[in-house]
Amino acid sequence: MIKKDLPDNMLAQIRGRLVVSCQALEDEPLHSPFIMSRMALAAQQGGAAGIRASSVADVQAIQQCVGLPVIALIKRSYADSEVYITPTLKEVTELMALRPAMIVLDATLRPRPAGETLSGLVAAIRAGWPDVLLMADIATLEEAQQAEALGFDCIGTTLCGYTRQTAGMTLANGDYRLLREMLATLNTPVIAEGHIDTPAIAARCLALGAWSVVVGGAITRPQQITRRFVAALSGD
Repeated sequence: MIKKDLPDNMLAQIRGRLVVSCQALEDEPLHSPFIMSRMALAAQQGGAAGIRASSVADVQAIQQCVGLPVIALIKRSYADSEVYITPTLKEVTELMALRPAMIVLDATLRPRPAGETLSGLVAAIRAGWPDVLLMADIATLEEAQQAEALGFDCIGTTLCGYTRQTAGMTLANGDYRLLREMLATLNTPVIAEGHIDTPAIAARCLALGAWSVVVGGAITRPQQITRRFVAALSGD
């Protein structure tokens, strides 16, 4: 396995730089640990500073293929909760067998599976794996403030537009209002992520003060890229 950077160095390594999200859902053509590992290698060769990846199989394959730090998560649905990004301690335990540099948790205010709480989950992770860095995926300023109070190492705008409360929003809405509010009120590094589909939007996020930018679909999901071209050519 390629030697990874220590978690302590990860935030410094990605500061002011691009992280590429290499993910494909089960119903997508590129769903494969091998393919995601090669996506990550292409991202590394293109200058990415880190990789965001989902599932134990994908994270392991990527760790074996590239030397970049991995921001790891597991997407898993539970019948009693809308939270699906690393929702419980079970998913964290599975990921920590691979010792990724950082783990992502859904840090929205939505109820978690089986009555588990975000504060309890964070406390359990800090007790069990004190060296791993934690990223909070949020959709609102209130959720970002809660994540900072819980001691997350960085906070991402990832879920803005993907919760019922923020449906229809994008990161660039209102002249990047959520990003601006987070940067004005938080001391924790803010990661810009979600609906960043052009280099201009990514650059603008950094110019406003985002610690780093995560881009996924615009780089690694060819079906989405193709749809944008088809829509432009058809005048939609």
